[in-house]
Order: sequence, then structure tokens, then C-alpha cells
Amino acid sequence: MSAERLLRAGTAVVATADRGGRIAAVGIAFGWHFAVNVPGIASGWTDYRVPWASAAGWVLFTVVGVLATARLFYGFAVPVIPLLTVLLIVDVLVIAVTPDGHMFDTPNWAWGTIGWFALLLLYDRGMVALVTVLALNALFGLVGVVAASTEAQGAADLSRFVMYIYGTGVLPIALMAAMGVLRDTAEKAAATEAARAALESERLGAVHAQRERQDRLGIVSEAAGALLHDLATGRADPADLDVQRACALAAGRLRRLIAESDDVPDPLLHELRACVDVAERQGVPVDLIAVGELPTLDVAIRRRLAEPLAATLATARHWARVTVVAQPDEVVVSLTTPATAGPASESYSWPMDGVVDYWYERDEELVWTQTRWRAA
Repeated sequence: MSAERLLRAGTAVVATADRGGRIAAVGIAFGWHFAVNVPGIASGWTDYRVPWASAAGWVLFTVVGVLATARLFYGFAVPVIPLLTVLLIVDVLVIAVTPDGHMFDTPNWAWGTIGWFALLLLYDRGMVALVTVLALNALFGLVGVVAASTEAQGAADLSRFVMYIYGTGVLPIALMAAMGVLRDTAEKAAATEAARAALESERLGAVHAQRERQDRLGIVSEAAGALLHDLATGRADPADLDVQRACALAAGRLRRLIAESDDVPDPLLHELRACVDVAERQGVPVDLIAVGELPTLDVAIRRRLAEPLAATLATARHWARVTVVAQPDEVVVSLTTPATAGPASESYSWPMDGVVDYWYERDEELVWTQTRWRAA
């Protein structure tokens, strides 16, 4: 699997784990709100100082929970701070209407539920905001407990208050912390695995490139060796123009093959300069003109762009002009040189592997060749 695909898979795992945490938070909040709070309100209905206030608070909690759920799963923009304010107001309201003897019972439902609904609003906003809401909830509850407690029950009520705050606050905090750790762990694991896959891909690519370069070096060396053997045995005449062109072509291929392995900012220009250098060593002045910024091209594409022009450049005798025009999605390499030997008129073109197109045109005066790559 490629590093990019592995990174996408890791991102999907992180998103799935995060979605699981959101589903758990929503399920706990609404499960508690319906399964515990509704019976609590019903059982204390006759005891509430203002029953409808508790029922209205339950409805407001439900509305806030629905809006928070829409934000969690669909990214709806909701006013988080005002909605938290609504939760805290309902919390105070329910404490105020709850009878004194039921401060730690289910009729005082908002006190133990606000942490879960605040978690829905603050799921991805950090722990500090949630702890702040729970601290305000504890403060309001403490005021209610002190106001409702009798002198004989004061110490016991404070003890129960501490236990109640711990019981209702630790679970939302634990869930938020666990999901944060799970997300961080999954993201780090995905990033580490993607980096490992990228390194492995680079290693395999380097091995493949090295093997391919050695194969091409063998082919070029064999052709150059045969040419040198003919020269050494007298079968080839150094004064023959065809022999000179063959020598120039072999030298250009060797120089370009060496240039392919160099780590340079513009490898295509670097490889073309290697071919130009061979022609200039034979006394042929060559103008190399580059326009635009070259995109990143792999070795195979650079080879298809340069190879036909290198072969034609090896036949140049008087002058030559190489032009490179680059755009983000297209690179055109052209060569113009005076015609030497060959047919008086010739013109053809063909695509090379559907990636690079090649044109060749010749008349009595000039030879013009062009290779062009376009991004798919």
C-alpha cells in the first residue's frame, strides 16, 4: 500500500474512532435524559415548588442536546457559549424549584445531567471549558445544598455533596480525556505508518531506478564498445561523418545517463545541458533557452523528452537551438538545427506511450524536432 493510501486509511481510522466517541457521548446524554430524568421529574412533580419550570428545563436541555448533536455529526454552527448559558440557567432553576429534601435525588435532575450535555457542546474544545462548566455546576449545587441543609445534616450533606460532584463530573471528564488520547494515539500511529511506507516506497523506487540505470548503462556501453572496437580495428573511419555522428550520439547518451543520477533542482535541464555539452565539444554552438518553471517529472518522462532531441543534436554541425517551455501541466522541448544529410523533406509525429508526443520535420534547410509532455 502506498504512503498516500496508508495515510488516508489512517485518517479514516482516526475519524471512525472519533465518531465512536461522539456516538457514545450522545447515547449516554440522551439515554440518561430520558431513562433517568423523566421518571425523576414525574416522581417529584407534586413536590416541586414550580413543576412546570422543571419540565420546561427538561425541554430546553433536549433542544440544546439536539443542536449539539447536529454540530457534532453534521458540523452545524451553533452558539456554544449561549447554549452553555442556557444549560447553567436551567441547572440553577431546577435547583431552585427542587424541594429541600430532594437535593441529591432524581427530581434535581439537571445537576447530574449538565456534564453530559456540556460535553456534547465542548467535545472538541478542550478539557478546560468542560471543567469550568462542571465547576460552576458544583458551585450552584453547593449554594443549593447549603440553603436546603439543616444544621443537623450540614456535615452529612457536605460529604454527600463531594461524592455527588465526583460521581457526576468524573465520567464526562474521563470520556473526553479518553477520546483525546485515542485520537492522538491513532493520529500518531497513522503518521508513523505512513512515514514508514513512504521510506519503503522510496527505497524500492531507488532499487528499481538503479537496476534500470545499470541495464541502460550496459546497452549504451555495448554500443560504445562496438564503435570503439571498429575504430581500433580500422573498420570505422574517424573522418566518416556517420561515424562522427555515432560517436557524438554515444557520448551524449553516456553524459545524459550520468546526469540522470545527479540530484539537481532542474534535472531535465541538467540532462539537456549534458547533451549540449557534447555538441559544443565538437565545435557546434548551441543556444539553450528555458522559459517557465519546470514541474517535477520522473526519470522515464524526462528520458522520453530528451532522447529524440539528443539523437538529433548529435547530427548538428553548424549551430543548434534548444528551447524548453514549461508550465505546471505541460513541458515542450524543441530543437532547431541546419539540415545535414538525409532526405530533402520529411515530417512525422507519434505519441510515445501516450505520455510524451514527438514531432520531427525536416526540409532542405532546417531540422525541427519537438517533444511535449502534458499532465494527464
